[in-house]
Amino acid sequence: MKSLTELYKVGSGPSSSHTMGPEKAAKIFRTENEGAERIKVLIYGSLAKTGKGHMTDKAIIKAFSPVPTEIEFVPNTDICLPHPNTIDFFAYKDEWQIATMRVLSIGGGDIIIEGREEMLAPEIYQENTFEDIRKLCKANNMDLSEYVEQCEGEKIWDYLQVIWDAMKRSINEGLSSTGILEGGLSVQRKAQSLYNQQPSDESLETRENRMVCAYAFAVSEQNAAGGVIVTAPTCGSSGVVPAVLRYVKEKKHVTDKQVLRALAVGGLIGNLVKQNASISGAKCGCQGEVGTACSMAAATLAYLSGMSIDQIEYAAEVALEHHLGLTCDPICGLVQIPCIERNAVAAMRAINALNLAKFLSDTSKISFDLIVQTMYETGLNMSSDYRETAEGGLAKLYKI
Repeated sequence: MKSLTELYKVGSGPSSSHTMGPEKAAKIFRTENEGAERIKVLIYGSLAKTGKGHMTDKAIIKAFSPVPTEIEFVPNTDICLPHPNTIDFFAYKDEWQIATMRVLSIGGGDIIIEGREEMLAPEIYQENTFEDIRKLCKANNMDLSEYVEQCEGEKIWDYLQVIWDAMKRSINEGLSSTGILEGGLSVQRKAQSLYNQQPSDESLETRENRMVCAYAFAVSEQNAAGGVIVTAPTCGSSGVVPAVLRYVKEKKHVTDKQVLRALAVGGLIGNLVKQNASISGAKCGCQGEVGTACSMAAATLAYLSGMSIDQIEYAAEVALEHHLGLTCDPICGLVQIPCIERNAVAAMRAINALNLAKFLSDTSKISFDLIVQTMYETGLNMSSDYRETAEGGLAKLYKI
Protein backbone atom coordinates (compact mmCIF):
# COMPACT_ATOMS: atom_id res chain seq x y z
CA MET A 1 0.00 0.00 0.00
CA LYS A 2 1.02 3.60 -0.55
CA SER A 3 1.67 6.28 2.05
CA LEU A 4 -1.15 7.95 3.96
CA THR A 5 0.04 11.14 2.27
CA GLU A 6 -1.58 9.69 -0.86
CA LEU A 7 -4.89 9.22 0.98
CA TYR A 8 -5.27 12.39 3.05
CA LYS A 9 -4.87 15.43 0.80
CA VAL A 10 -5.71 19.09 1.36
CA GLY A 11 -7.50 20.53 -1.66
CA SER A 12 -10.54 22.30 -3.04
CA GLY A 13 -13.94 20.66 -3.45
CA PRO A 14 -16.37 19.63 -4.57
CA SER A 15 -14.94 16.34 -5.86
CA SER A 16 -11.58 14.64 -5.56
CA SER A 17 -12.15 12.58 -8.72
CA HIS A 18 -13.92 15.31 -10.70
CA THR A 19 -11.95 18.44 -9.74
CA MET A 20 -8.76 17.59 -7.85
CA GLY A 21 -7.71 14.73 -10.15
CA PRO A 22 -8.44 16.50 -13.46
CA GLU A 23 -6.84 19.72 -12.21
CA LYS A 24 -3.69 17.79 -11.23
CA ALA A 25 -3.59 16.15 -14.66
CA ALA A 26 -4.11 19.47 -16.44
CA LYS A 27 -1.22 21.07 -14.55
CA ILE A 28 1.09 18.22 -15.53
CA PHE A 29 0.06 18.47 -19.21
CA ARG A 30 0.48 22.23 -19.20
CA THR A 31 3.98 22.01 -17.69
CA GLU A 32 4.98 19.50 -20.35
CA ASN A 33 3.56 21.62 -23.19
CA GLU A 34 4.37 25.22 -22.31
CA GLY A 35 4.51 26.17 -25.99
CA ALA A 36 0.93 25.02 -26.67
CA GLU A 37 -1.32 27.70 -28.14
CA ARG A 38 -4.55 25.78 -27.68
CA ILE A 39 -5.76 22.87 -25.57
CA LYS A 40 -8.59 20.46 -26.22
CA VAL A 41 -9.94 18.12 -23.55
CA LEU A 42 -12.30 15.19 -24.02
CA ILE A 43 -14.02 14.00 -20.84
CA TYR A 44 -15.67 10.58 -20.95
CA GLY A 45 -18.09 8.33 -19.12
CA SER A 46 -19.22 9.00 -15.57
CA LEU A 47 -16.89 11.98 -15.39
CA ALA A 48 -18.68 13.52 -18.38
CA LYS A 49 -22.16 12.83 -17.04
CA THR A 50 -21.62 14.74 -13.80
CA GLY A 51 -18.69 16.94 -14.80
CA LYS A 52 -20.69 20.15 -15.06
CA GLY A 53 -22.21 19.76 -11.61
CA HIS A 54 -18.84 18.80 -10.14
CA MET A 55 -17.11 21.81 -11.81
CA THR A 56 -14.69 19.61 -13.78
CA ASP A 57 -14.60 22.02 -16.71
CA LYS A 58 -13.91 25.02 -14.45
CA ALA A 59 -11.05 23.20 -12.70
CA ILE A 60 -9.39 22.28 -16.00
CA ILE A 61 -9.85 25.70 -17.62
CA LYS A 62 -8.41 27.35 -14.52
CA ALA A 63 -5.37 25.05 -14.61
CA PHE A 64 -4.64 25.93 -18.25
CA SER A 65 -5.45 29.65 -18.03
CA PRO A 66 -4.70 31.81 -19.97
CA VAL A 67 -4.22 29.22 -22.74
CA PRO A 68 -7.53 28.84 -24.66
CA THR A 69 -9.07 25.52 -23.65
CA GLU A 70 -11.94 23.67 -25.29
CA ILE A 71 -13.80 21.17 -23.13
CA GLU A 72 -15.98 18.48 -24.68
CA PHE A 73 -18.06 16.13 -22.55
CA VAL A 74 -18.54 12.68 -24.12
CA PRO A 75 -21.00 10.90 -21.80
CA ASN A 76 -21.93 8.08 -24.18
CA THR A 77 -19.34 6.31 -26.28
CA ASP A 78 -18.73 2.96 -27.88
CA ILE A 79 -15.10 3.19 -26.81
CA CYS A 80 -14.15 0.71 -24.10
CA LEU A 81 -12.87 2.99 -21.35
CA PRO A 82 -10.16 1.83 -18.95
CA HIS A 83 -11.98 3.65 -16.12
CA PRO A 84 -15.35 5.46 -15.82
CA ASN A 85 -13.42 8.68 -15.18
CA THR A 86 -11.25 8.96 -18.30
CA ILE A 87 -9.83 12.17 -19.83
CA ASP A 88 -7.92 12.80 -23.07
CA PHE A 89 -5.77 15.92 -23.38
CA PHE A 90 -4.58 17.37 -26.72
CA ALA A 91 -2.12 20.23 -27.20
CA TYR A 92 -1.90 22.28 -30.42
CA LYS A 93 0.59 24.75 -31.88
CA ASP A 94 0.18 26.37 -35.29
CA GLU A 95 -2.93 24.17 -35.62
CA TRP A 96 -0.77 21.04 -35.39
CA GLN A 97 -1.33 18.52 -32.65
CA ILE A 98 1.91 18.37 -30.67
CA ALA A 99 1.01 16.17 -27.69
CA THR A 100 -1.65 13.92 -26.19
CA MET A 101 -2.17 12.39 -22.77
CA ARG A 102 -4.81 9.99 -21.44
CA VAL A 103 -5.57 10.19 -17.73
CA LEU A 104 -7.71 8.09 -15.40
CA SER A 105 -9.06 9.92 -12.35
CA ILE A 106 -9.35 6.97 -9.99
CA GLY A 107 -10.68 8.66 -6.85
CA GLY A 108 -9.32 10.54 -3.87
CA GLY A 109 -7.54 13.00 -6.15
CA ASP A 110 -5.29 10.26 -7.54
CA ILE A 111 -4.63 9.88 -11.25
CA ILE A 112 -3.02 7.32 -13.52
CA ILE A 113 -1.40 8.55 -16.72
CA GLU A 114 -1.48 5.81 -19.33
CA GLY A 115 2.01 4.63 -20.23
CA ARG A 116 3.57 6.28 -17.19
CA GLU A 117 2.97 3.79 -14.44
CA GLU A 118 6.46 4.54 -13.14
CA MET A 119 5.09 7.90 -11.93
CA LEU A 120 2.85 6.19 -9.41
CA ALA A 121 3.72 6.70 -5.75
CA PRO A 122 5.83 3.91 -4.25
CA GLU A 123 4.45 1.15 -2.06
CA ILE A 124 5.64 1.61 1.53
CA TYR A 125 3.44 -0.93 3.33
CA GLN A 126 4.35 -4.57 2.70
CA GLU A 127 1.08 -5.79 4.23
CA ASN A 128 -2.07 -5.38 2.13
CA THR A 129 -4.75 -6.97 4.32
CA PHE A 130 -6.00 -6.26 7.81
CA GLU A 131 -5.31 -9.85 8.79
CA ASP A 132 -1.65 -9.58 7.86
CA ILE A 133 -1.36 -6.28 9.72
CA ARG A 134 -3.06 -7.76 12.80
CA LYS A 135 -0.65 -10.72 12.86
CA LEU A 136 2.38 -8.46 12.55
CA CYS A 137 1.17 -6.09 15.27
CA LYS A 138 0.38 -8.88 17.72
CA ALA A 139 3.68 -10.63 17.05
CA ASN A 140 5.58 -7.42 17.79
CA ASN A 141 3.30 -6.05 20.54
CA MET A 142 2.45 -2.95 18.46
CA ASP A 143 -0.77 -1.05 18.13
CA LEU A 144 -1.98 0.09 14.71
CA SER A 145 -0.63 3.62 15.01
CA GLU A 146 2.81 2.26 15.88
CA TYR A 147 2.63 0.05 12.81
CA VAL A 148 1.92 3.15 10.67
CA GLU A 149 4.92 4.93 12.19
CA GLN A 150 7.13 1.90 11.53
CA CYS A 151 6.17 1.97 7.84
CA GLU A 152 5.99 5.73 7.31
CA GLY A 153 8.62 7.03 9.69
CA GLU A 154 8.24 9.83 12.25
CA LYS A 155 7.64 12.37 9.49
CA ILE A 156 4.07 11.13 9.17
CA TRP A 157 3.10 12.95 12.38
CA ASP A 158 4.06 16.33 10.97
CA TYR A 159 2.03 15.57 7.87
CA LEU A 160 -1.00 14.43 9.89
CA GLN A 161 -0.77 17.61 11.97
CA VAL A 162 -1.21 19.59 8.74
CA ILE A 163 -4.18 17.37 7.89
CA TRP A 164 -5.79 17.81 11.30
CA ASP A 165 -5.29 21.58 11.18
CA ALA A 166 -6.98 21.68 7.75
CA MET A 167 -9.87 19.58 9.05
CA LYS A 168 -10.39 21.95 11.98
CA ARG A 169 -10.33 24.97 9.66
CA SER A 170 -12.91 23.42 7.35
CA ILE A 171 -15.26 22.87 10.29
CA ASN A 172 -14.81 26.40 11.60
CA GLU A 173 -15.23 27.97 8.17
CA GLY A 174 -18.35 25.92 7.53
CA LEU A 175 -19.87 26.88 10.87
CA SER A 176 -19.28 30.57 10.17
CA SER A 177 -20.85 30.51 6.69
CA THR A 178 -24.47 30.97 5.69
CA GLY A 179 -26.44 31.40 2.49
CA ILE A 180 -27.43 29.41 -0.57
CA LEU A 181 -25.03 27.01 -2.27
CA GLU A 182 -24.51 27.61 -5.98
CA GLY A 183 -25.84 25.13 -8.52
CA GLY A 184 -29.53 25.79 -8.90
CA LEU A 185 -30.94 23.51 -6.18
CA SER A 186 -31.34 26.40 -3.71
CA VAL A 187 -29.71 24.35 -0.96
CA GLN A 188 -29.46 26.39 2.23
CA ARG A 189 -26.36 26.01 4.38
CA LYS A 190 -27.51 24.38 7.63
CA ALA A 191 -24.36 23.84 9.69
CA GLN A 192 -24.53 27.13 11.59
CA SER A 193 -28.23 26.69 12.33
CA LEU A 194 -27.67 23.17 13.64
CA TYR A 195 -24.80 24.34 15.79
CA ASN A 196 -26.61 27.33 17.32
CA GLN A 197 -29.94 25.74 18.19
CA GLN A 198 -30.57 25.43 21.93
CA PRO A 199 -33.81 23.52 22.61
CA SER A 200 -34.81 23.86 26.26
CA ASP A 201 -35.62 20.15 26.59
CA GLU A 202 -32.48 18.88 24.83
CA SER A 203 -30.65 16.04 26.57
CA LEU A 204 -26.86 15.79 26.65
CA GLU A 205 -26.93 12.88 24.20
CA THR A 206 -29.17 14.74 21.78
CA ARG A 207 -26.93 17.78 21.96
CA GLU A 208 -23.86 15.68 21.20
CA ASN A 209 -25.65 14.16 18.20
CA ARG A 210 -26.58 17.61 16.96
CA MET A 211 -22.98 18.79 17.27
CA VAL A 212 -21.65 15.81 15.31
CA CYS A 213 -24.15 16.53 12.53
CA ALA A 214 -23.32 20.24 12.57
CA TYR A 215 -19.62 19.50 12.11
CA ALA A 216 -20.29 17.07 9.26
CA PHE A 217 -22.61 19.57 7.57
CA ALA A 218 -19.99 22.31 7.99
CA VAL A 219 -17.26 20.44 6.13
CA SER A 220 -19.59 19.02 3.49
CA GLU A 221 -21.06 22.45 2.77
CA GLN A 222 -17.56 23.89 2.44
CA ASN A 223 -16.78 21.11 -0.02
CA ALA A 224 -19.96 21.73 -2.03
CA ALA A 225 -19.01 25.40 -2.25
CA GLY A 226 -15.54 24.59 -3.60
CA GLY A 227 -13.84 25.36 -0.30
CA VAL A 228 -10.67 23.78 1.06
CA ILE A 229 -11.18 20.41 2.72
CA VAL A 230 -9.31 17.13 3.32
CA THR A 231 -9.98 14.03 1.26
CA ALA A 232 -10.98 11.47 3.89
CA PRO A 233 -10.95 9.47 1.75
CA THR A 234 -12.64 11.69 -0.91
CA CYS A 235 -14.06 15.20 -1.16
CA GLY A 236 -17.64 13.92 -1.27
CA SER A 237 -17.09 12.07 2.02
CA SER A 238 -14.85 14.68 3.64
CA GLY A 239 -17.22 15.57 6.49
CA VAL A 240 -17.36 12.26 8.33
CA VAL A 241 -13.91 11.83 9.90
CA PRO A 242 -13.46 15.50 10.96
CA ALA A 243 -16.90 15.50 12.57
CA VAL A 244 -16.29 12.49 14.81
CA LEU A 245 -12.78 13.65 15.70
CA ARG A 246 -13.97 17.05 16.87
CA TYR A 247 -16.84 15.34 18.72
CA VAL A 248 -14.56 12.97 20.62
CA LYS A 249 -11.98 15.69 21.29
CA GLU A 250 -14.65 17.82 22.97
CA LYS A 251 -16.30 14.90 24.77
CA LYS A 252 -13.18 13.16 26.08
CA HIS A 253 -10.69 16.05 25.93
CA VAL A 254 -8.15 13.99 23.99
CA THR A 255 -4.94 15.67 22.94
CA ASP A 256 -3.95 16.61 19.39
CA LYS A 257 -1.23 13.96 19.61
CA GLN A 258 -3.87 11.32 20.28
CA VAL A 259 -5.96 12.63 17.39
CA LEU A 260 -2.99 12.26 15.05
CA ARG A 261 -2.58 8.65 16.15
CA ALA A 262 -6.28 8.07 15.50
CA LEU A 263 -5.97 9.67 12.06
CA ALA A 264 -3.20 7.19 11.29
CA VAL A 265 -5.45 4.27 12.25
CA GLY A 266 -8.36 5.63 10.25
CA GLY A 267 -6.06 6.24 7.32
CA LEU A 268 -4.88 2.65 7.47
CA ILE A 269 -8.49 1.50 7.10
CA GLY A 270 -9.02 3.84 4.16
CA ASN A 271 -5.80 2.62 2.57
CA LEU A 272 -6.93 -1.00 2.79
CA VAL A 273 -10.17 -0.17 1.00
CA LYS A 274 -8.31 1.86 -1.61
CA GLN A 275 -5.84 -0.98 -2.16
CA ASN A 276 -8.26 -3.91 -2.28
CA ALA A 277 -11.43 -2.27 -3.64
CA SER A 278 -12.03 1.37 -4.60
CA ILE A 279 -12.91 4.70 -3.00
CA SER A 280 -14.28 6.01 -6.31
CA GLY A 281 -18.00 6.71 -6.53
CA ALA A 282 -17.78 6.10 -10.28
CA LYS A 283 -16.41 2.63 -9.58
CA CYS A 284 -18.27 1.48 -6.46
CA GLY A 285 -21.02 4.00 -5.74
CA CYS A 286 -21.22 5.92 -2.50
CA GLN A 287 -20.47 2.79 -0.46
CA GLY A 288 -16.88 3.31 -1.63
CA GLU A 289 -16.85 6.95 -0.53
CA VAL A 290 -19.12 7.57 2.47
CA GLY A 291 -19.04 3.88 3.44
CA THR A 292 -15.26 3.97 3.63
CA ALA A 293 -15.31 7.31 5.46
CA CYS A 294 -17.70 5.85 8.05
CA SER A 295 -15.40 2.84 8.47
CA MET A 296 -12.39 5.12 8.92
CA ALA A 297 -14.29 7.23 11.45
CA ALA A 298 -15.39 4.18 13.44
CA ALA A 299 -11.78 2.99 13.59
CA THR A 300 -10.55 6.38 14.83
CA LEU A 301 -13.20 6.41 17.55
CA ALA A 302 -12.36 2.86 18.59
CA TYR A 303 -8.67 3.69 18.81
CA LEU A 304 -9.34 6.80 20.93
CA SER A 305 -11.53 4.66 23.19
CA GLY A 306 -8.55 2.44 23.95
CA MET A 307 -9.95 -0.58 22.16
CA SER A 308 -7.98 -3.59 21.01
CA ILE A 309 -7.04 -4.30 17.40
CA ASP A 310 -9.87 -6.84 17.19
CA GLN A 311 -12.39 -4.29 18.44
CA ILE A 312 -11.11 -1.67 16.02
CA GLU A 313 -11.56 -4.16 13.19
CA TYR A 314 -15.10 -4.92 14.30
CA ALA A 315 -16.04 -1.23 14.44
CA ALA A 316 -14.59 -0.64 10.97
CA GLU A 317 -16.23 -3.75 9.54
CA VAL A 318 -19.68 -2.95 10.95
CA ALA A 319 -19.50 0.61 9.63
CA LEU A 320 -18.67 -0.50 6.10
CA GLU A 321 -20.98 -3.52 6.08
CA HIS A 322 -24.04 -1.40 6.68
CA HIS A 323 -23.26 0.88 3.77
CA LEU A 324 -23.18 -1.99 1.28
CA GLY A 325 -25.16 -1.12 -1.84
CA LEU A 326 -25.21 2.61 -1.12
CA THR A 327 -25.68 4.38 -4.44
CA CYS A 328 -24.03 7.54 -5.73
CA ASP A 329 -26.93 9.50 -7.26
CA PRO A 330 -26.18 13.22 -6.86
CA ILE A 331 -29.03 15.41 -8.06
CA CYS A 332 -27.90 17.49 -11.06
CA GLY A 333 -24.42 16.04 -10.56
CA LEU A 334 -23.91 18.44 -7.63
CA VAL A 335 -22.24 17.28 -4.41
CA GLN A 336 -25.18 18.57 -2.38
CA ILE A 337 -28.22 16.27 -2.30
CA PRO A 338 -27.97 13.66 -0.82
CA CYS A 339 -24.22 14.06 -0.23
CA ILE A 340 -24.16 16.69 2.54
CA GLU A 341 -26.80 15.06 4.72
CA ARG A 342 -25.31 11.63 4.03
CA ASN A 343 -22.03 12.70 5.66
CA ALA A 344 -23.87 13.60 8.86
CA VAL A 345 -25.75 10.30 8.91
CA ALA A 346 -22.49 8.38 8.37
CA ALA A 347 -20.82 10.23 11.25
CA MET A 348 -23.65 9.12 13.53
CA ARG A 349 -23.39 5.58 12.20
CA ALA A 350 -19.67 5.53 13.06
CA ILE A 351 -20.60 6.25 16.67
CA ASN A 352 -23.15 3.41 16.54
CA ALA A 353 -20.46 1.06 15.21
CA LEU A 354 -18.17 2.08 18.07
CA ASN A 355 -20.83 1.25 20.64
CA LEU A 356 -21.42 -2.18 19.12
CA ALA A 357 -17.70 -2.88 19.10
CA LYS A 358 -17.52 -2.31 22.86
CA PHE A 359 -19.72 -5.29 23.53
CA LEU A 360 -19.89 -7.59 20.50
CA SER A 361 -16.46 -7.82 18.89
CA ASP A 362 -15.90 -11.33 20.29
CA THR A 363 -18.99 -12.53 18.42
CA SER A 364 -17.85 -11.30 15.01
CA LYS A 365 -18.26 -13.66 12.04
CA ILE A 366 -17.21 -11.28 9.24
CA SER A 367 -13.67 -9.97 8.81
CA PHE A 368 -12.85 -6.48 7.60
CA ASP A 369 -11.03 -7.95 4.61
CA LEU A 370 -14.12 -9.90 3.59
CA ILE A 371 -16.40 -6.88 3.81
CA VAL A 372 -13.98 -4.86 1.64
CA GLN A 373 -14.05 -7.60 -0.99
CA THR A 374 -17.86 -7.73 -0.76
CA MET A 375 -18.13 -3.96 -1.16
CA TYR A 376 -15.98 -4.06 -4.28
CA GLU A 377 -17.97 -6.87 -5.91
CA THR A 378 -21.21 -5.09 -5.01
CA GLY A 379 -19.93 -1.94 -6.68
CA LEU A 380 -18.90 -3.74 -9.85
CA ASN A 381 -22.33 -5.38 -10.05
CA MET A 382 -24.17 -2.12 -9.44
CA SER A 383 -25.87 -0.51 -12.41
CA SER A 384 -23.87 2.40 -13.83
CA ASP A 385 -26.97 4.53 -13.20
CA TYR A 386 -26.02 4.46 -9.51
CA ARG A 387 -22.30 5.11 -9.88
CA GLU A 388 -21.95 8.89 -10.01
CA THR A 389 -23.64 9.30 -13.38
CA ALA A 390 -26.71 11.17 -12.05
CA GLU A 391 -28.89 8.87 -14.16
CA GLY A 392 -30.66 6.89 -11.44
CA GLY A 393 -32.18 7.14 -7.97
CA LEU A 394 -32.74 10.62 -6.60
CA ALA A 395 -30.90 12.19 -9.52
CA LYS A 396 -33.44 10.74 -11.93
CA LEU A 397 -36.64 11.11 -9.93
CA TYR A 398 -36.10 14.53 -8.35
CA LYS A 399 -37.71 17.38 -10.26
CA ILE A 400 -36.28 20.86 -9.80
